[in-house]
Amino acid sequence: MITRADVDAAAARTAGRLRRTPVLEAGDTWLKLEFLQHTGTFKARGAMNRLLGARERGELDPAVGVVVASGGNAGLANAWAAAELGVPATVFVPAAAPQVKVDLLRAYGATVVQGGAEYAAAHDAAVAHVARTGAVYCHAYDQPEIAAGAGTAGRELLEQTGGAVGTVLVAVGGGGLMAGVAAAVEGAAAVVAVEPAGCPTLHAALAAGEPVDVPVSGVAADSLGARRAGAVAFAVAVRTGVRSVLVSDDDLVAARRDLWRRWRIVVEHGAAAAWAALLTGAYVPAAGERVAVLLCGANTDPAGLDLRR
Repeated sequence: MITRADVDAAAARTAGRLRRTPVLEAGDTWLKLEFLQHTGTFKARGAMNRLLGARERGELDPAVGVVVASGGNAGLANAWAAAELGVPATVFVPAAAPQVKVDLLRAYGATVVQGGAEYAAAHDAAVAHVARTGAVYCHAYDQPEIAAGAGTAGRELLEQTGGAVGTVLVAVGGGGLMAGVAAAVEGAAAVVAVEPAGCPTLHAALAAGEPVDVPVSGVAADSLGARRAGAVAFAVAVRTGVRSVLVSDDDLVAARRDLWRRWRIVVEHGAAAAWAALLTGAYVPAAGERVAVLLCGANTDPAGLDLRR
Protein backbone atom coordinates (compact mmCIF):
# COMPACT_ATOMS: atom_id res chain seq x y z
CA MET A 1 0.00 0.00 0.00
CA ILE A 2 1.26 3.49 -0.82
CA THR A 3 -0.09 6.97 -0.15
CA ARG A 4 0.55 10.53 -1.31
CA ALA A 5 3.16 10.80 1.45
CA ASP A 6 5.18 8.01 -0.20
CA VAL A 7 5.01 9.81 -3.54
CA ASP A 8 6.12 13.06 -1.91
CA ALA A 9 9.06 11.23 -0.32
CA ALA A 10 10.01 9.76 -3.69
CA ALA A 11 9.89 13.21 -5.27
CA ALA A 12 12.23 14.57 -2.60
CA ARG A 13 14.62 11.60 -2.88
CA THR A 14 14.90 11.75 -6.68
CA ALA A 15 14.98 15.54 -7.01
CA GLY A 16 17.44 16.62 -9.69
CA ARG A 17 17.87 13.11 -11.08
CA LEU A 18 14.73 12.86 -13.24
CA ARG A 19 13.20 14.92 -16.01
CA ARG A 20 10.12 17.02 -15.38
CA THR A 21 8.26 15.90 -18.50
CA PRO A 22 6.09 18.44 -20.33
CA VAL A 23 2.33 18.60 -20.67
CA LEU A 24 0.75 19.38 -24.05
CA GLU A 25 -2.72 20.91 -24.24
CA ALA A 26 -4.86 19.14 -26.83
CA GLY A 27 -8.24 20.82 -26.75
CA ASP A 28 -9.96 19.87 -23.50
CA THR A 29 -7.36 17.18 -22.89
CA TRP A 30 -3.83 17.30 -21.54
CA LEU A 31 -1.17 14.92 -22.79
CA LYS A 32 1.54 14.19 -20.21
CA LEU A 33 4.60 13.43 -22.34
CA GLU A 34 6.21 10.95 -20.00
CA PHE A 35 7.84 9.10 -22.90
CA LEU A 36 10.40 11.93 -22.78
CA GLN A 37 11.63 10.64 -19.42
CA HIS A 38 15.10 9.08 -19.14
CA THR A 39 15.15 5.71 -20.99
CA GLY A 40 11.93 6.60 -22.82
CA THR A 41 9.44 5.55 -20.12
CA PHE A 42 8.06 6.49 -16.72
CA LYS A 43 9.86 3.51 -15.21
CA ALA A 44 13.04 5.53 -14.68
CA ARG A 45 11.20 7.25 -11.82
CA GLY A 46 10.53 4.07 -9.84
CA ALA A 47 13.91 2.55 -10.58
CA MET A 48 15.81 5.59 -9.32
CA ASN A 49 13.63 5.83 -6.20
CA ARG A 50 14.11 2.14 -5.44
CA LEU A 51 17.89 2.18 -5.86
CA LEU A 52 18.37 5.38 -3.90
CA GLY A 53 16.22 3.97 -1.11
CA ALA A 54 18.23 0.74 -1.08
CA ARG A 55 21.47 2.70 -0.97
CA GLU A 56 20.20 4.81 1.95
CA ARG A 57 19.46 1.62 3.89
CA GLY A 58 22.87 0.07 3.07
CA GLU A 59 21.32 -2.68 0.95
CA LEU A 60 22.96 -1.82 -2.38
CA ASP A 61 26.20 -3.79 -2.70
CA PRO A 62 28.32 -2.07 -5.39
CA ALA A 63 29.88 -5.43 -6.30
CA VAL A 64 26.61 -7.16 -7.27
CA GLY A 65 24.23 -4.26 -7.83
CA VAL A 66 20.68 -4.77 -8.99
CA VAL A 67 18.62 -7.40 -10.79
CA VAL A 68 15.25 -7.00 -12.52
CA ALA A 69 12.91 -9.12 -14.62
CA SER A 70 11.40 -7.12 -17.43
CA GLY A 71 9.84 -7.23 -20.86
CA GLY A 72 12.20 -4.37 -21.59
CA ASN A 73 11.18 -1.01 -20.12
CA ALA A 74 11.74 -1.77 -16.43
CA GLY A 75 15.05 -3.33 -17.38
CA LEU A 76 16.06 -0.20 -19.26
CA ALA A 77 15.10 1.98 -16.31
CA ASN A 78 17.05 -0.08 -13.80
CA ALA A 79 20.05 -0.40 -16.09
CA TRP A 80 20.09 3.40 -16.44
CA ALA A 81 19.62 3.99 -12.71
CA ALA A 82 22.35 1.48 -11.87
CA ALA A 83 24.73 3.17 -14.33
CA GLU A 84 23.92 6.56 -12.79
CA LEU A 85 24.80 5.21 -9.35
CA GLY A 86 27.84 3.26 -10.54
CA VAL A 87 26.63 -0.28 -9.79
CA PRO A 88 26.09 -3.31 -12.09
CA ALA A 89 22.67 -4.40 -13.39
CA THR A 90 21.49 -7.83 -14.53
CA VAL A 91 18.25 -7.93 -16.51
CA PHE A 92 16.18 -11.04 -17.25
CA VAL A 93 13.85 -10.65 -20.23
CA PRO A 94 11.43 -12.98 -22.03
CA ALA A 95 12.53 -14.46 -25.32
CA ALA A 96 9.98 -12.28 -27.12
CA ALA A 97 11.41 -8.98 -25.83
CA PRO A 98 11.80 -6.58 -28.78
CA GLN A 99 15.33 -6.44 -30.11
CA VAL A 100 15.31 -2.63 -29.92
CA LYS A 101 14.89 -2.90 -26.12
CA VAL A 102 17.50 -5.66 -25.75
CA ASP A 103 20.00 -3.56 -27.69
CA LEU A 104 19.27 -0.55 -25.49
CA LEU A 105 19.76 -2.61 -22.33
CA ARG A 106 23.20 -3.62 -23.46
CA ALA A 107 23.99 -0.03 -24.45
CA TYR A 108 23.33 0.99 -20.83
CA GLY A 109 25.88 -1.60 -19.74
CA ALA A 110 23.48 -4.21 -18.35
CA THR A 111 24.05 -7.95 -18.47
CA VAL A 112 21.03 -9.33 -20.36
CA VAL A 113 19.74 -12.87 -19.79
CA GLN A 114 17.01 -13.77 -22.29
CA GLY A 115 14.67 -16.79 -22.12
CA GLY A 116 11.15 -18.04 -21.43
CA ALA A 117 7.91 -17.23 -23.20
CA GLU A 118 6.47 -14.71 -20.69
CA TYR A 119 7.42 -12.20 -18.03
CA ALA A 120 6.67 -14.80 -15.33
CA ALA A 121 9.59 -16.96 -16.46
CA ALA A 122 11.96 -13.99 -16.37
CA HIS A 123 10.69 -13.15 -12.90
CA ASP A 124 11.43 -16.63 -11.57
CA ALA A 125 14.95 -16.53 -13.01
CA ALA A 126 15.58 -13.09 -11.48
CA VAL A 127 14.43 -14.22 -8.03
CA ALA A 128 16.81 -17.19 -8.23
CA HIS A 129 19.63 -14.81 -9.19
CA VAL A 130 18.92 -12.65 -6.14
CA ALA A 131 19.09 -15.72 -3.89
CA ARG A 132 22.49 -16.63 -5.34
CA THR A 133 24.09 -13.19 -5.34
CA GLY A 134 22.38 -10.91 -2.83
CA ALA A 135 21.66 -8.32 -5.51
CA VAL A 136 18.91 -5.76 -4.83
CA TYR A 137 15.74 -6.98 -6.52
CA CYS A 138 13.71 -4.39 -8.38
CA HIS A 139 10.28 -5.65 -9.33
CA ALA A 140 8.96 -4.30 -12.62
CA TYR A 141 5.90 -2.88 -10.86
CA ASP A 142 4.95 -4.51 -7.53
CA GLN A 143 7.11 -2.77 -4.92
CA PRO A 144 6.10 0.30 -2.90
CA GLU A 145 9.21 2.30 -3.86
CA ILE A 146 8.77 1.44 -7.53
CA ALA A 147 5.11 2.52 -7.54
CA ALA A 148 5.72 5.63 -5.43
CA GLY A 149 8.50 6.71 -7.76
CA ALA A 150 6.22 6.26 -10.77
CA GLY A 151 3.63 8.35 -8.97
CA THR A 152 5.84 11.41 -9.17
CA ALA A 153 4.57 11.76 -12.75
CA GLY A 154 1.06 12.22 -11.36
CA ARG A 155 2.33 14.68 -8.77
CA GLU A 156 3.94 16.73 -11.53
CA LEU A 157 0.76 16.58 -13.60
CA LEU A 158 -1.29 18.13 -10.81
CA GLU A 159 1.24 20.94 -10.47
CA GLN A 160 1.45 21.53 -14.22
CA THR A 161 -2.33 21.74 -14.67
CA GLY A 162 -2.91 23.87 -11.60
CA GLY A 163 -4.96 21.07 -10.08
CA ALA A 164 -7.61 21.50 -12.76
CA VAL A 165 -7.46 17.94 -14.07
CA GLY A 166 -10.46 15.83 -13.10
CA THR A 167 -9.51 12.44 -14.53
CA VAL A 168 -6.21 10.83 -15.48
CA LEU A 169 -6.18 7.97 -18.01
CA VAL A 170 -3.30 5.56 -17.44
CA ALA A 171 -2.25 2.42 -19.30
CA VAL A 172 -1.97 -0.64 -17.04
CA GLY A 173 0.16 -3.76 -17.22
CA GLY A 174 1.08 -4.82 -13.70
CA GLY A 175 -0.24 -1.55 -12.34
CA GLY A 176 2.75 0.21 -10.78
CA LEU A 177 2.20 3.44 -12.69
CA MET A 178 -1.52 3.40 -12.02
CA ALA A 179 -0.93 2.82 -8.31
CA GLY A 180 1.56 5.65 -8.04
CA VAL A 181 -0.56 8.11 -9.99
CA ALA A 182 -3.74 7.17 -8.10
CA ALA A 183 -1.93 7.72 -4.80
CA ALA A 184 -0.50 11.02 -6.01
CA VAL A 185 -3.85 12.47 -7.15
CA GLU A 186 -6.04 10.87 -4.48
CA GLY A 187 -8.65 13.38 -3.36
CA ALA A 188 -7.90 15.67 -6.32
CA ALA A 189 -8.65 13.60 -9.44
CA ALA A 190 -9.97 10.21 -10.50
CA VAL A 191 -7.89 7.60 -12.31
CA VAL A 192 -9.14 5.37 -15.11
CA ALA A 193 -7.02 2.31 -15.93
CA VAL A 194 -6.89 1.39 -19.61
CA GLU A 195 -5.89 -2.16 -20.52
CA PRO A 196 -5.59 -4.18 -23.71
CA ALA A 197 -8.28 -6.85 -23.95
CA GLY A 198 -5.44 -9.36 -24.35
CA CYS A 199 -3.82 -8.38 -21.03
CA PRO A 200 -6.71 -7.49 -18.65
CA THR A 201 -4.86 -7.91 -15.36
CA LEU A 202 -6.50 -5.19 -13.27
CA HIS A 203 -9.86 -5.64 -14.97
CA ALA A 204 -9.86 -9.31 -13.96
CA ALA A 205 -8.62 -8.54 -10.45
CA LEU A 206 -11.37 -6.00 -9.79
CA ALA A 207 -13.98 -8.47 -11.06
CA ALA A 208 -12.60 -11.30 -8.91
CA GLY A 209 -11.96 -9.20 -5.80
CA GLU A 210 -8.27 -10.11 -5.81
CA PRO A 211 -5.36 -10.37 -8.25
CA VAL A 212 -5.72 -13.42 -10.51
CA ASP A 213 -3.69 -14.85 -13.38
CA VAL A 214 -4.85 -13.97 -16.89
CA PRO A 215 -3.69 -15.10 -20.34
CA VAL A 216 -1.40 -12.59 -22.05
CA SER A 217 -1.42 -11.79 -25.75
CA GLY A 218 -1.56 -8.96 -28.26
CA VAL A 219 0.49 -6.12 -29.72
CA ALA A 220 1.16 -4.52 -26.32
CA ALA A 221 2.21 -7.69 -24.50
CA ASP A 222 5.86 -6.63 -24.53
CA SER A 223 5.12 -3.67 -22.22
CA LEU A 224 1.72 -4.43 -20.63
CA GLY A 225 1.98 -8.21 -20.55
CA ALA A 226 2.05 -8.90 -16.82
CA ARG A 227 0.18 -12.09 -15.95
CA ARG A 228 -1.52 -10.58 -12.89
CA ALA A 229 -1.97 -7.19 -11.28
CA GLY A 230 0.42 -6.40 -8.46
CA ALA A 231 -0.71 -6.43 -4.85
CA VAL A 232 0.29 -2.78 -4.44
CA ALA A 233 -1.71 -1.81 -7.53
CA PHE A 234 -4.79 -3.74 -6.49
CA ALA A 235 -4.82 -2.26 -2.99
CA VAL A 236 -4.50 1.30 -4.26
CA ALA A 237 -7.08 0.74 -7.01
CA VAL A 238 -9.65 -0.51 -4.49
CA ARG A 239 -8.90 2.26 -1.99
CA THR A 240 -9.10 5.08 -4.53
CA GLY A 241 -11.94 3.73 -6.70
CA VAL A 242 -9.96 3.19 -9.92
CA ARG A 243 -12.07 1.72 -12.72
CA SER A 244 -10.75 -0.29 -15.65
CA VAL A 245 -11.74 -0.12 -19.31
CA LEU A 246 -10.56 -2.34 -22.14
CA VAL A 247 -9.39 -1.58 -25.67
CA SER A 248 -8.59 -3.91 -28.56
CA ASP A 249 -5.35 -4.41 -30.45
CA ASP A 250 -6.90 -2.62 -33.42
CA ASP A 251 -7.74 0.29 -31.11
CA LEU A 252 -4.12 0.46 -29.94
CA VAL A 253 -2.78 0.48 -33.49
CA ALA A 254 -5.24 3.21 -34.51
CA ALA A 255 -4.47 5.33 -31.44
CA ARG A 256 -0.74 5.08 -32.04
CA ARG A 257 -1.20 6.27 -35.62
CA ASP A 258 -3.54 9.06 -34.52
CA LEU A 259 -0.97 10.43 -32.07
CA TRP A 260 1.55 10.57 -34.90
CA ARG A 261 -0.82 12.18 -37.39
CA ARG A 262 -2.05 14.88 -34.99
CA TRP A 263 1.05 15.76 -32.98
CA ARG A 264 3.95 13.81 -34.49
CA ILE A 265 4.17 11.81 -31.26
CA VAL A 266 5.59 8.29 -31.57
CA VAL A 267 4.80 5.93 -28.68
CA GLU A 268 4.77 2.18 -28.20
CA HIS A 269 1.48 0.31 -28.48
CA GLY A 270 1.03 -0.01 -24.74
CA ALA A 271 1.48 3.73 -24.22
CA ALA A 272 -1.23 4.42 -26.79
CA ALA A 273 -3.81 2.58 -24.69
CA ALA A 274 -4.86 5.61 -22.66
CA TRP A 275 -5.44 7.66 -25.81
CA ALA A 276 -7.31 4.74 -27.38
CA ALA A 277 -9.86 4.87 -24.55
CA LEU A 278 -10.87 8.37 -25.61
CA LEU A 279 -10.82 7.67 -29.35
CA THR A 280 -13.05 4.61 -29.07
CA GLY A 281 -15.44 5.82 -26.38
CA ALA A 282 -14.27 3.17 -23.94
CA TYR A 283 -14.11 6.19 -21.65
CA VAL A 284 -16.43 9.14 -22.30
CA PRO A 285 -15.74 12.25 -20.22
CA ALA A 286 -18.67 14.06 -18.69
CA ALA A 287 -19.55 17.55 -19.91
CA GLY A 288 -16.87 19.95 -18.73
CA GLU A 289 -14.61 17.21 -17.40
CA ARG A 290 -10.93 17.94 -17.87
CA VAL A 291 -8.99 14.80 -18.75
CA ALA A 292 -5.27 14.08 -18.85
CA VAL A 293 -3.77 11.20 -20.81
CA LEU A 294 -0.45 9.87 -19.59
CA LEU A 295 1.67 8.77 -22.55
CA CYS A 296 4.09 6.54 -20.73
CA GLY A 297 6.61 5.05 -23.17
CA ALA A 298 8.22 5.32 -26.59
CA ASN A 299 10.63 2.38 -26.82
CA THR A 300 9.29 1.09 -30.09
CA ASP A 301 10.41 0.21 -33.58
CA PRO A 302 8.97 2.97 -35.80
CA ALA A 303 9.10 0.62 -38.79
CA GLY A 304 5.60 -0.55 -37.82
CA LEU A 305 4.24 2.99 -38.01
CA ASP A 306 3.61 4.73 -41.31
CA LEU A 307 5.59 7.94 -40.69
CA ARG A 308 4.82 9.28 -44.18
CA ARG A 309 1.33 10.35 -43.18
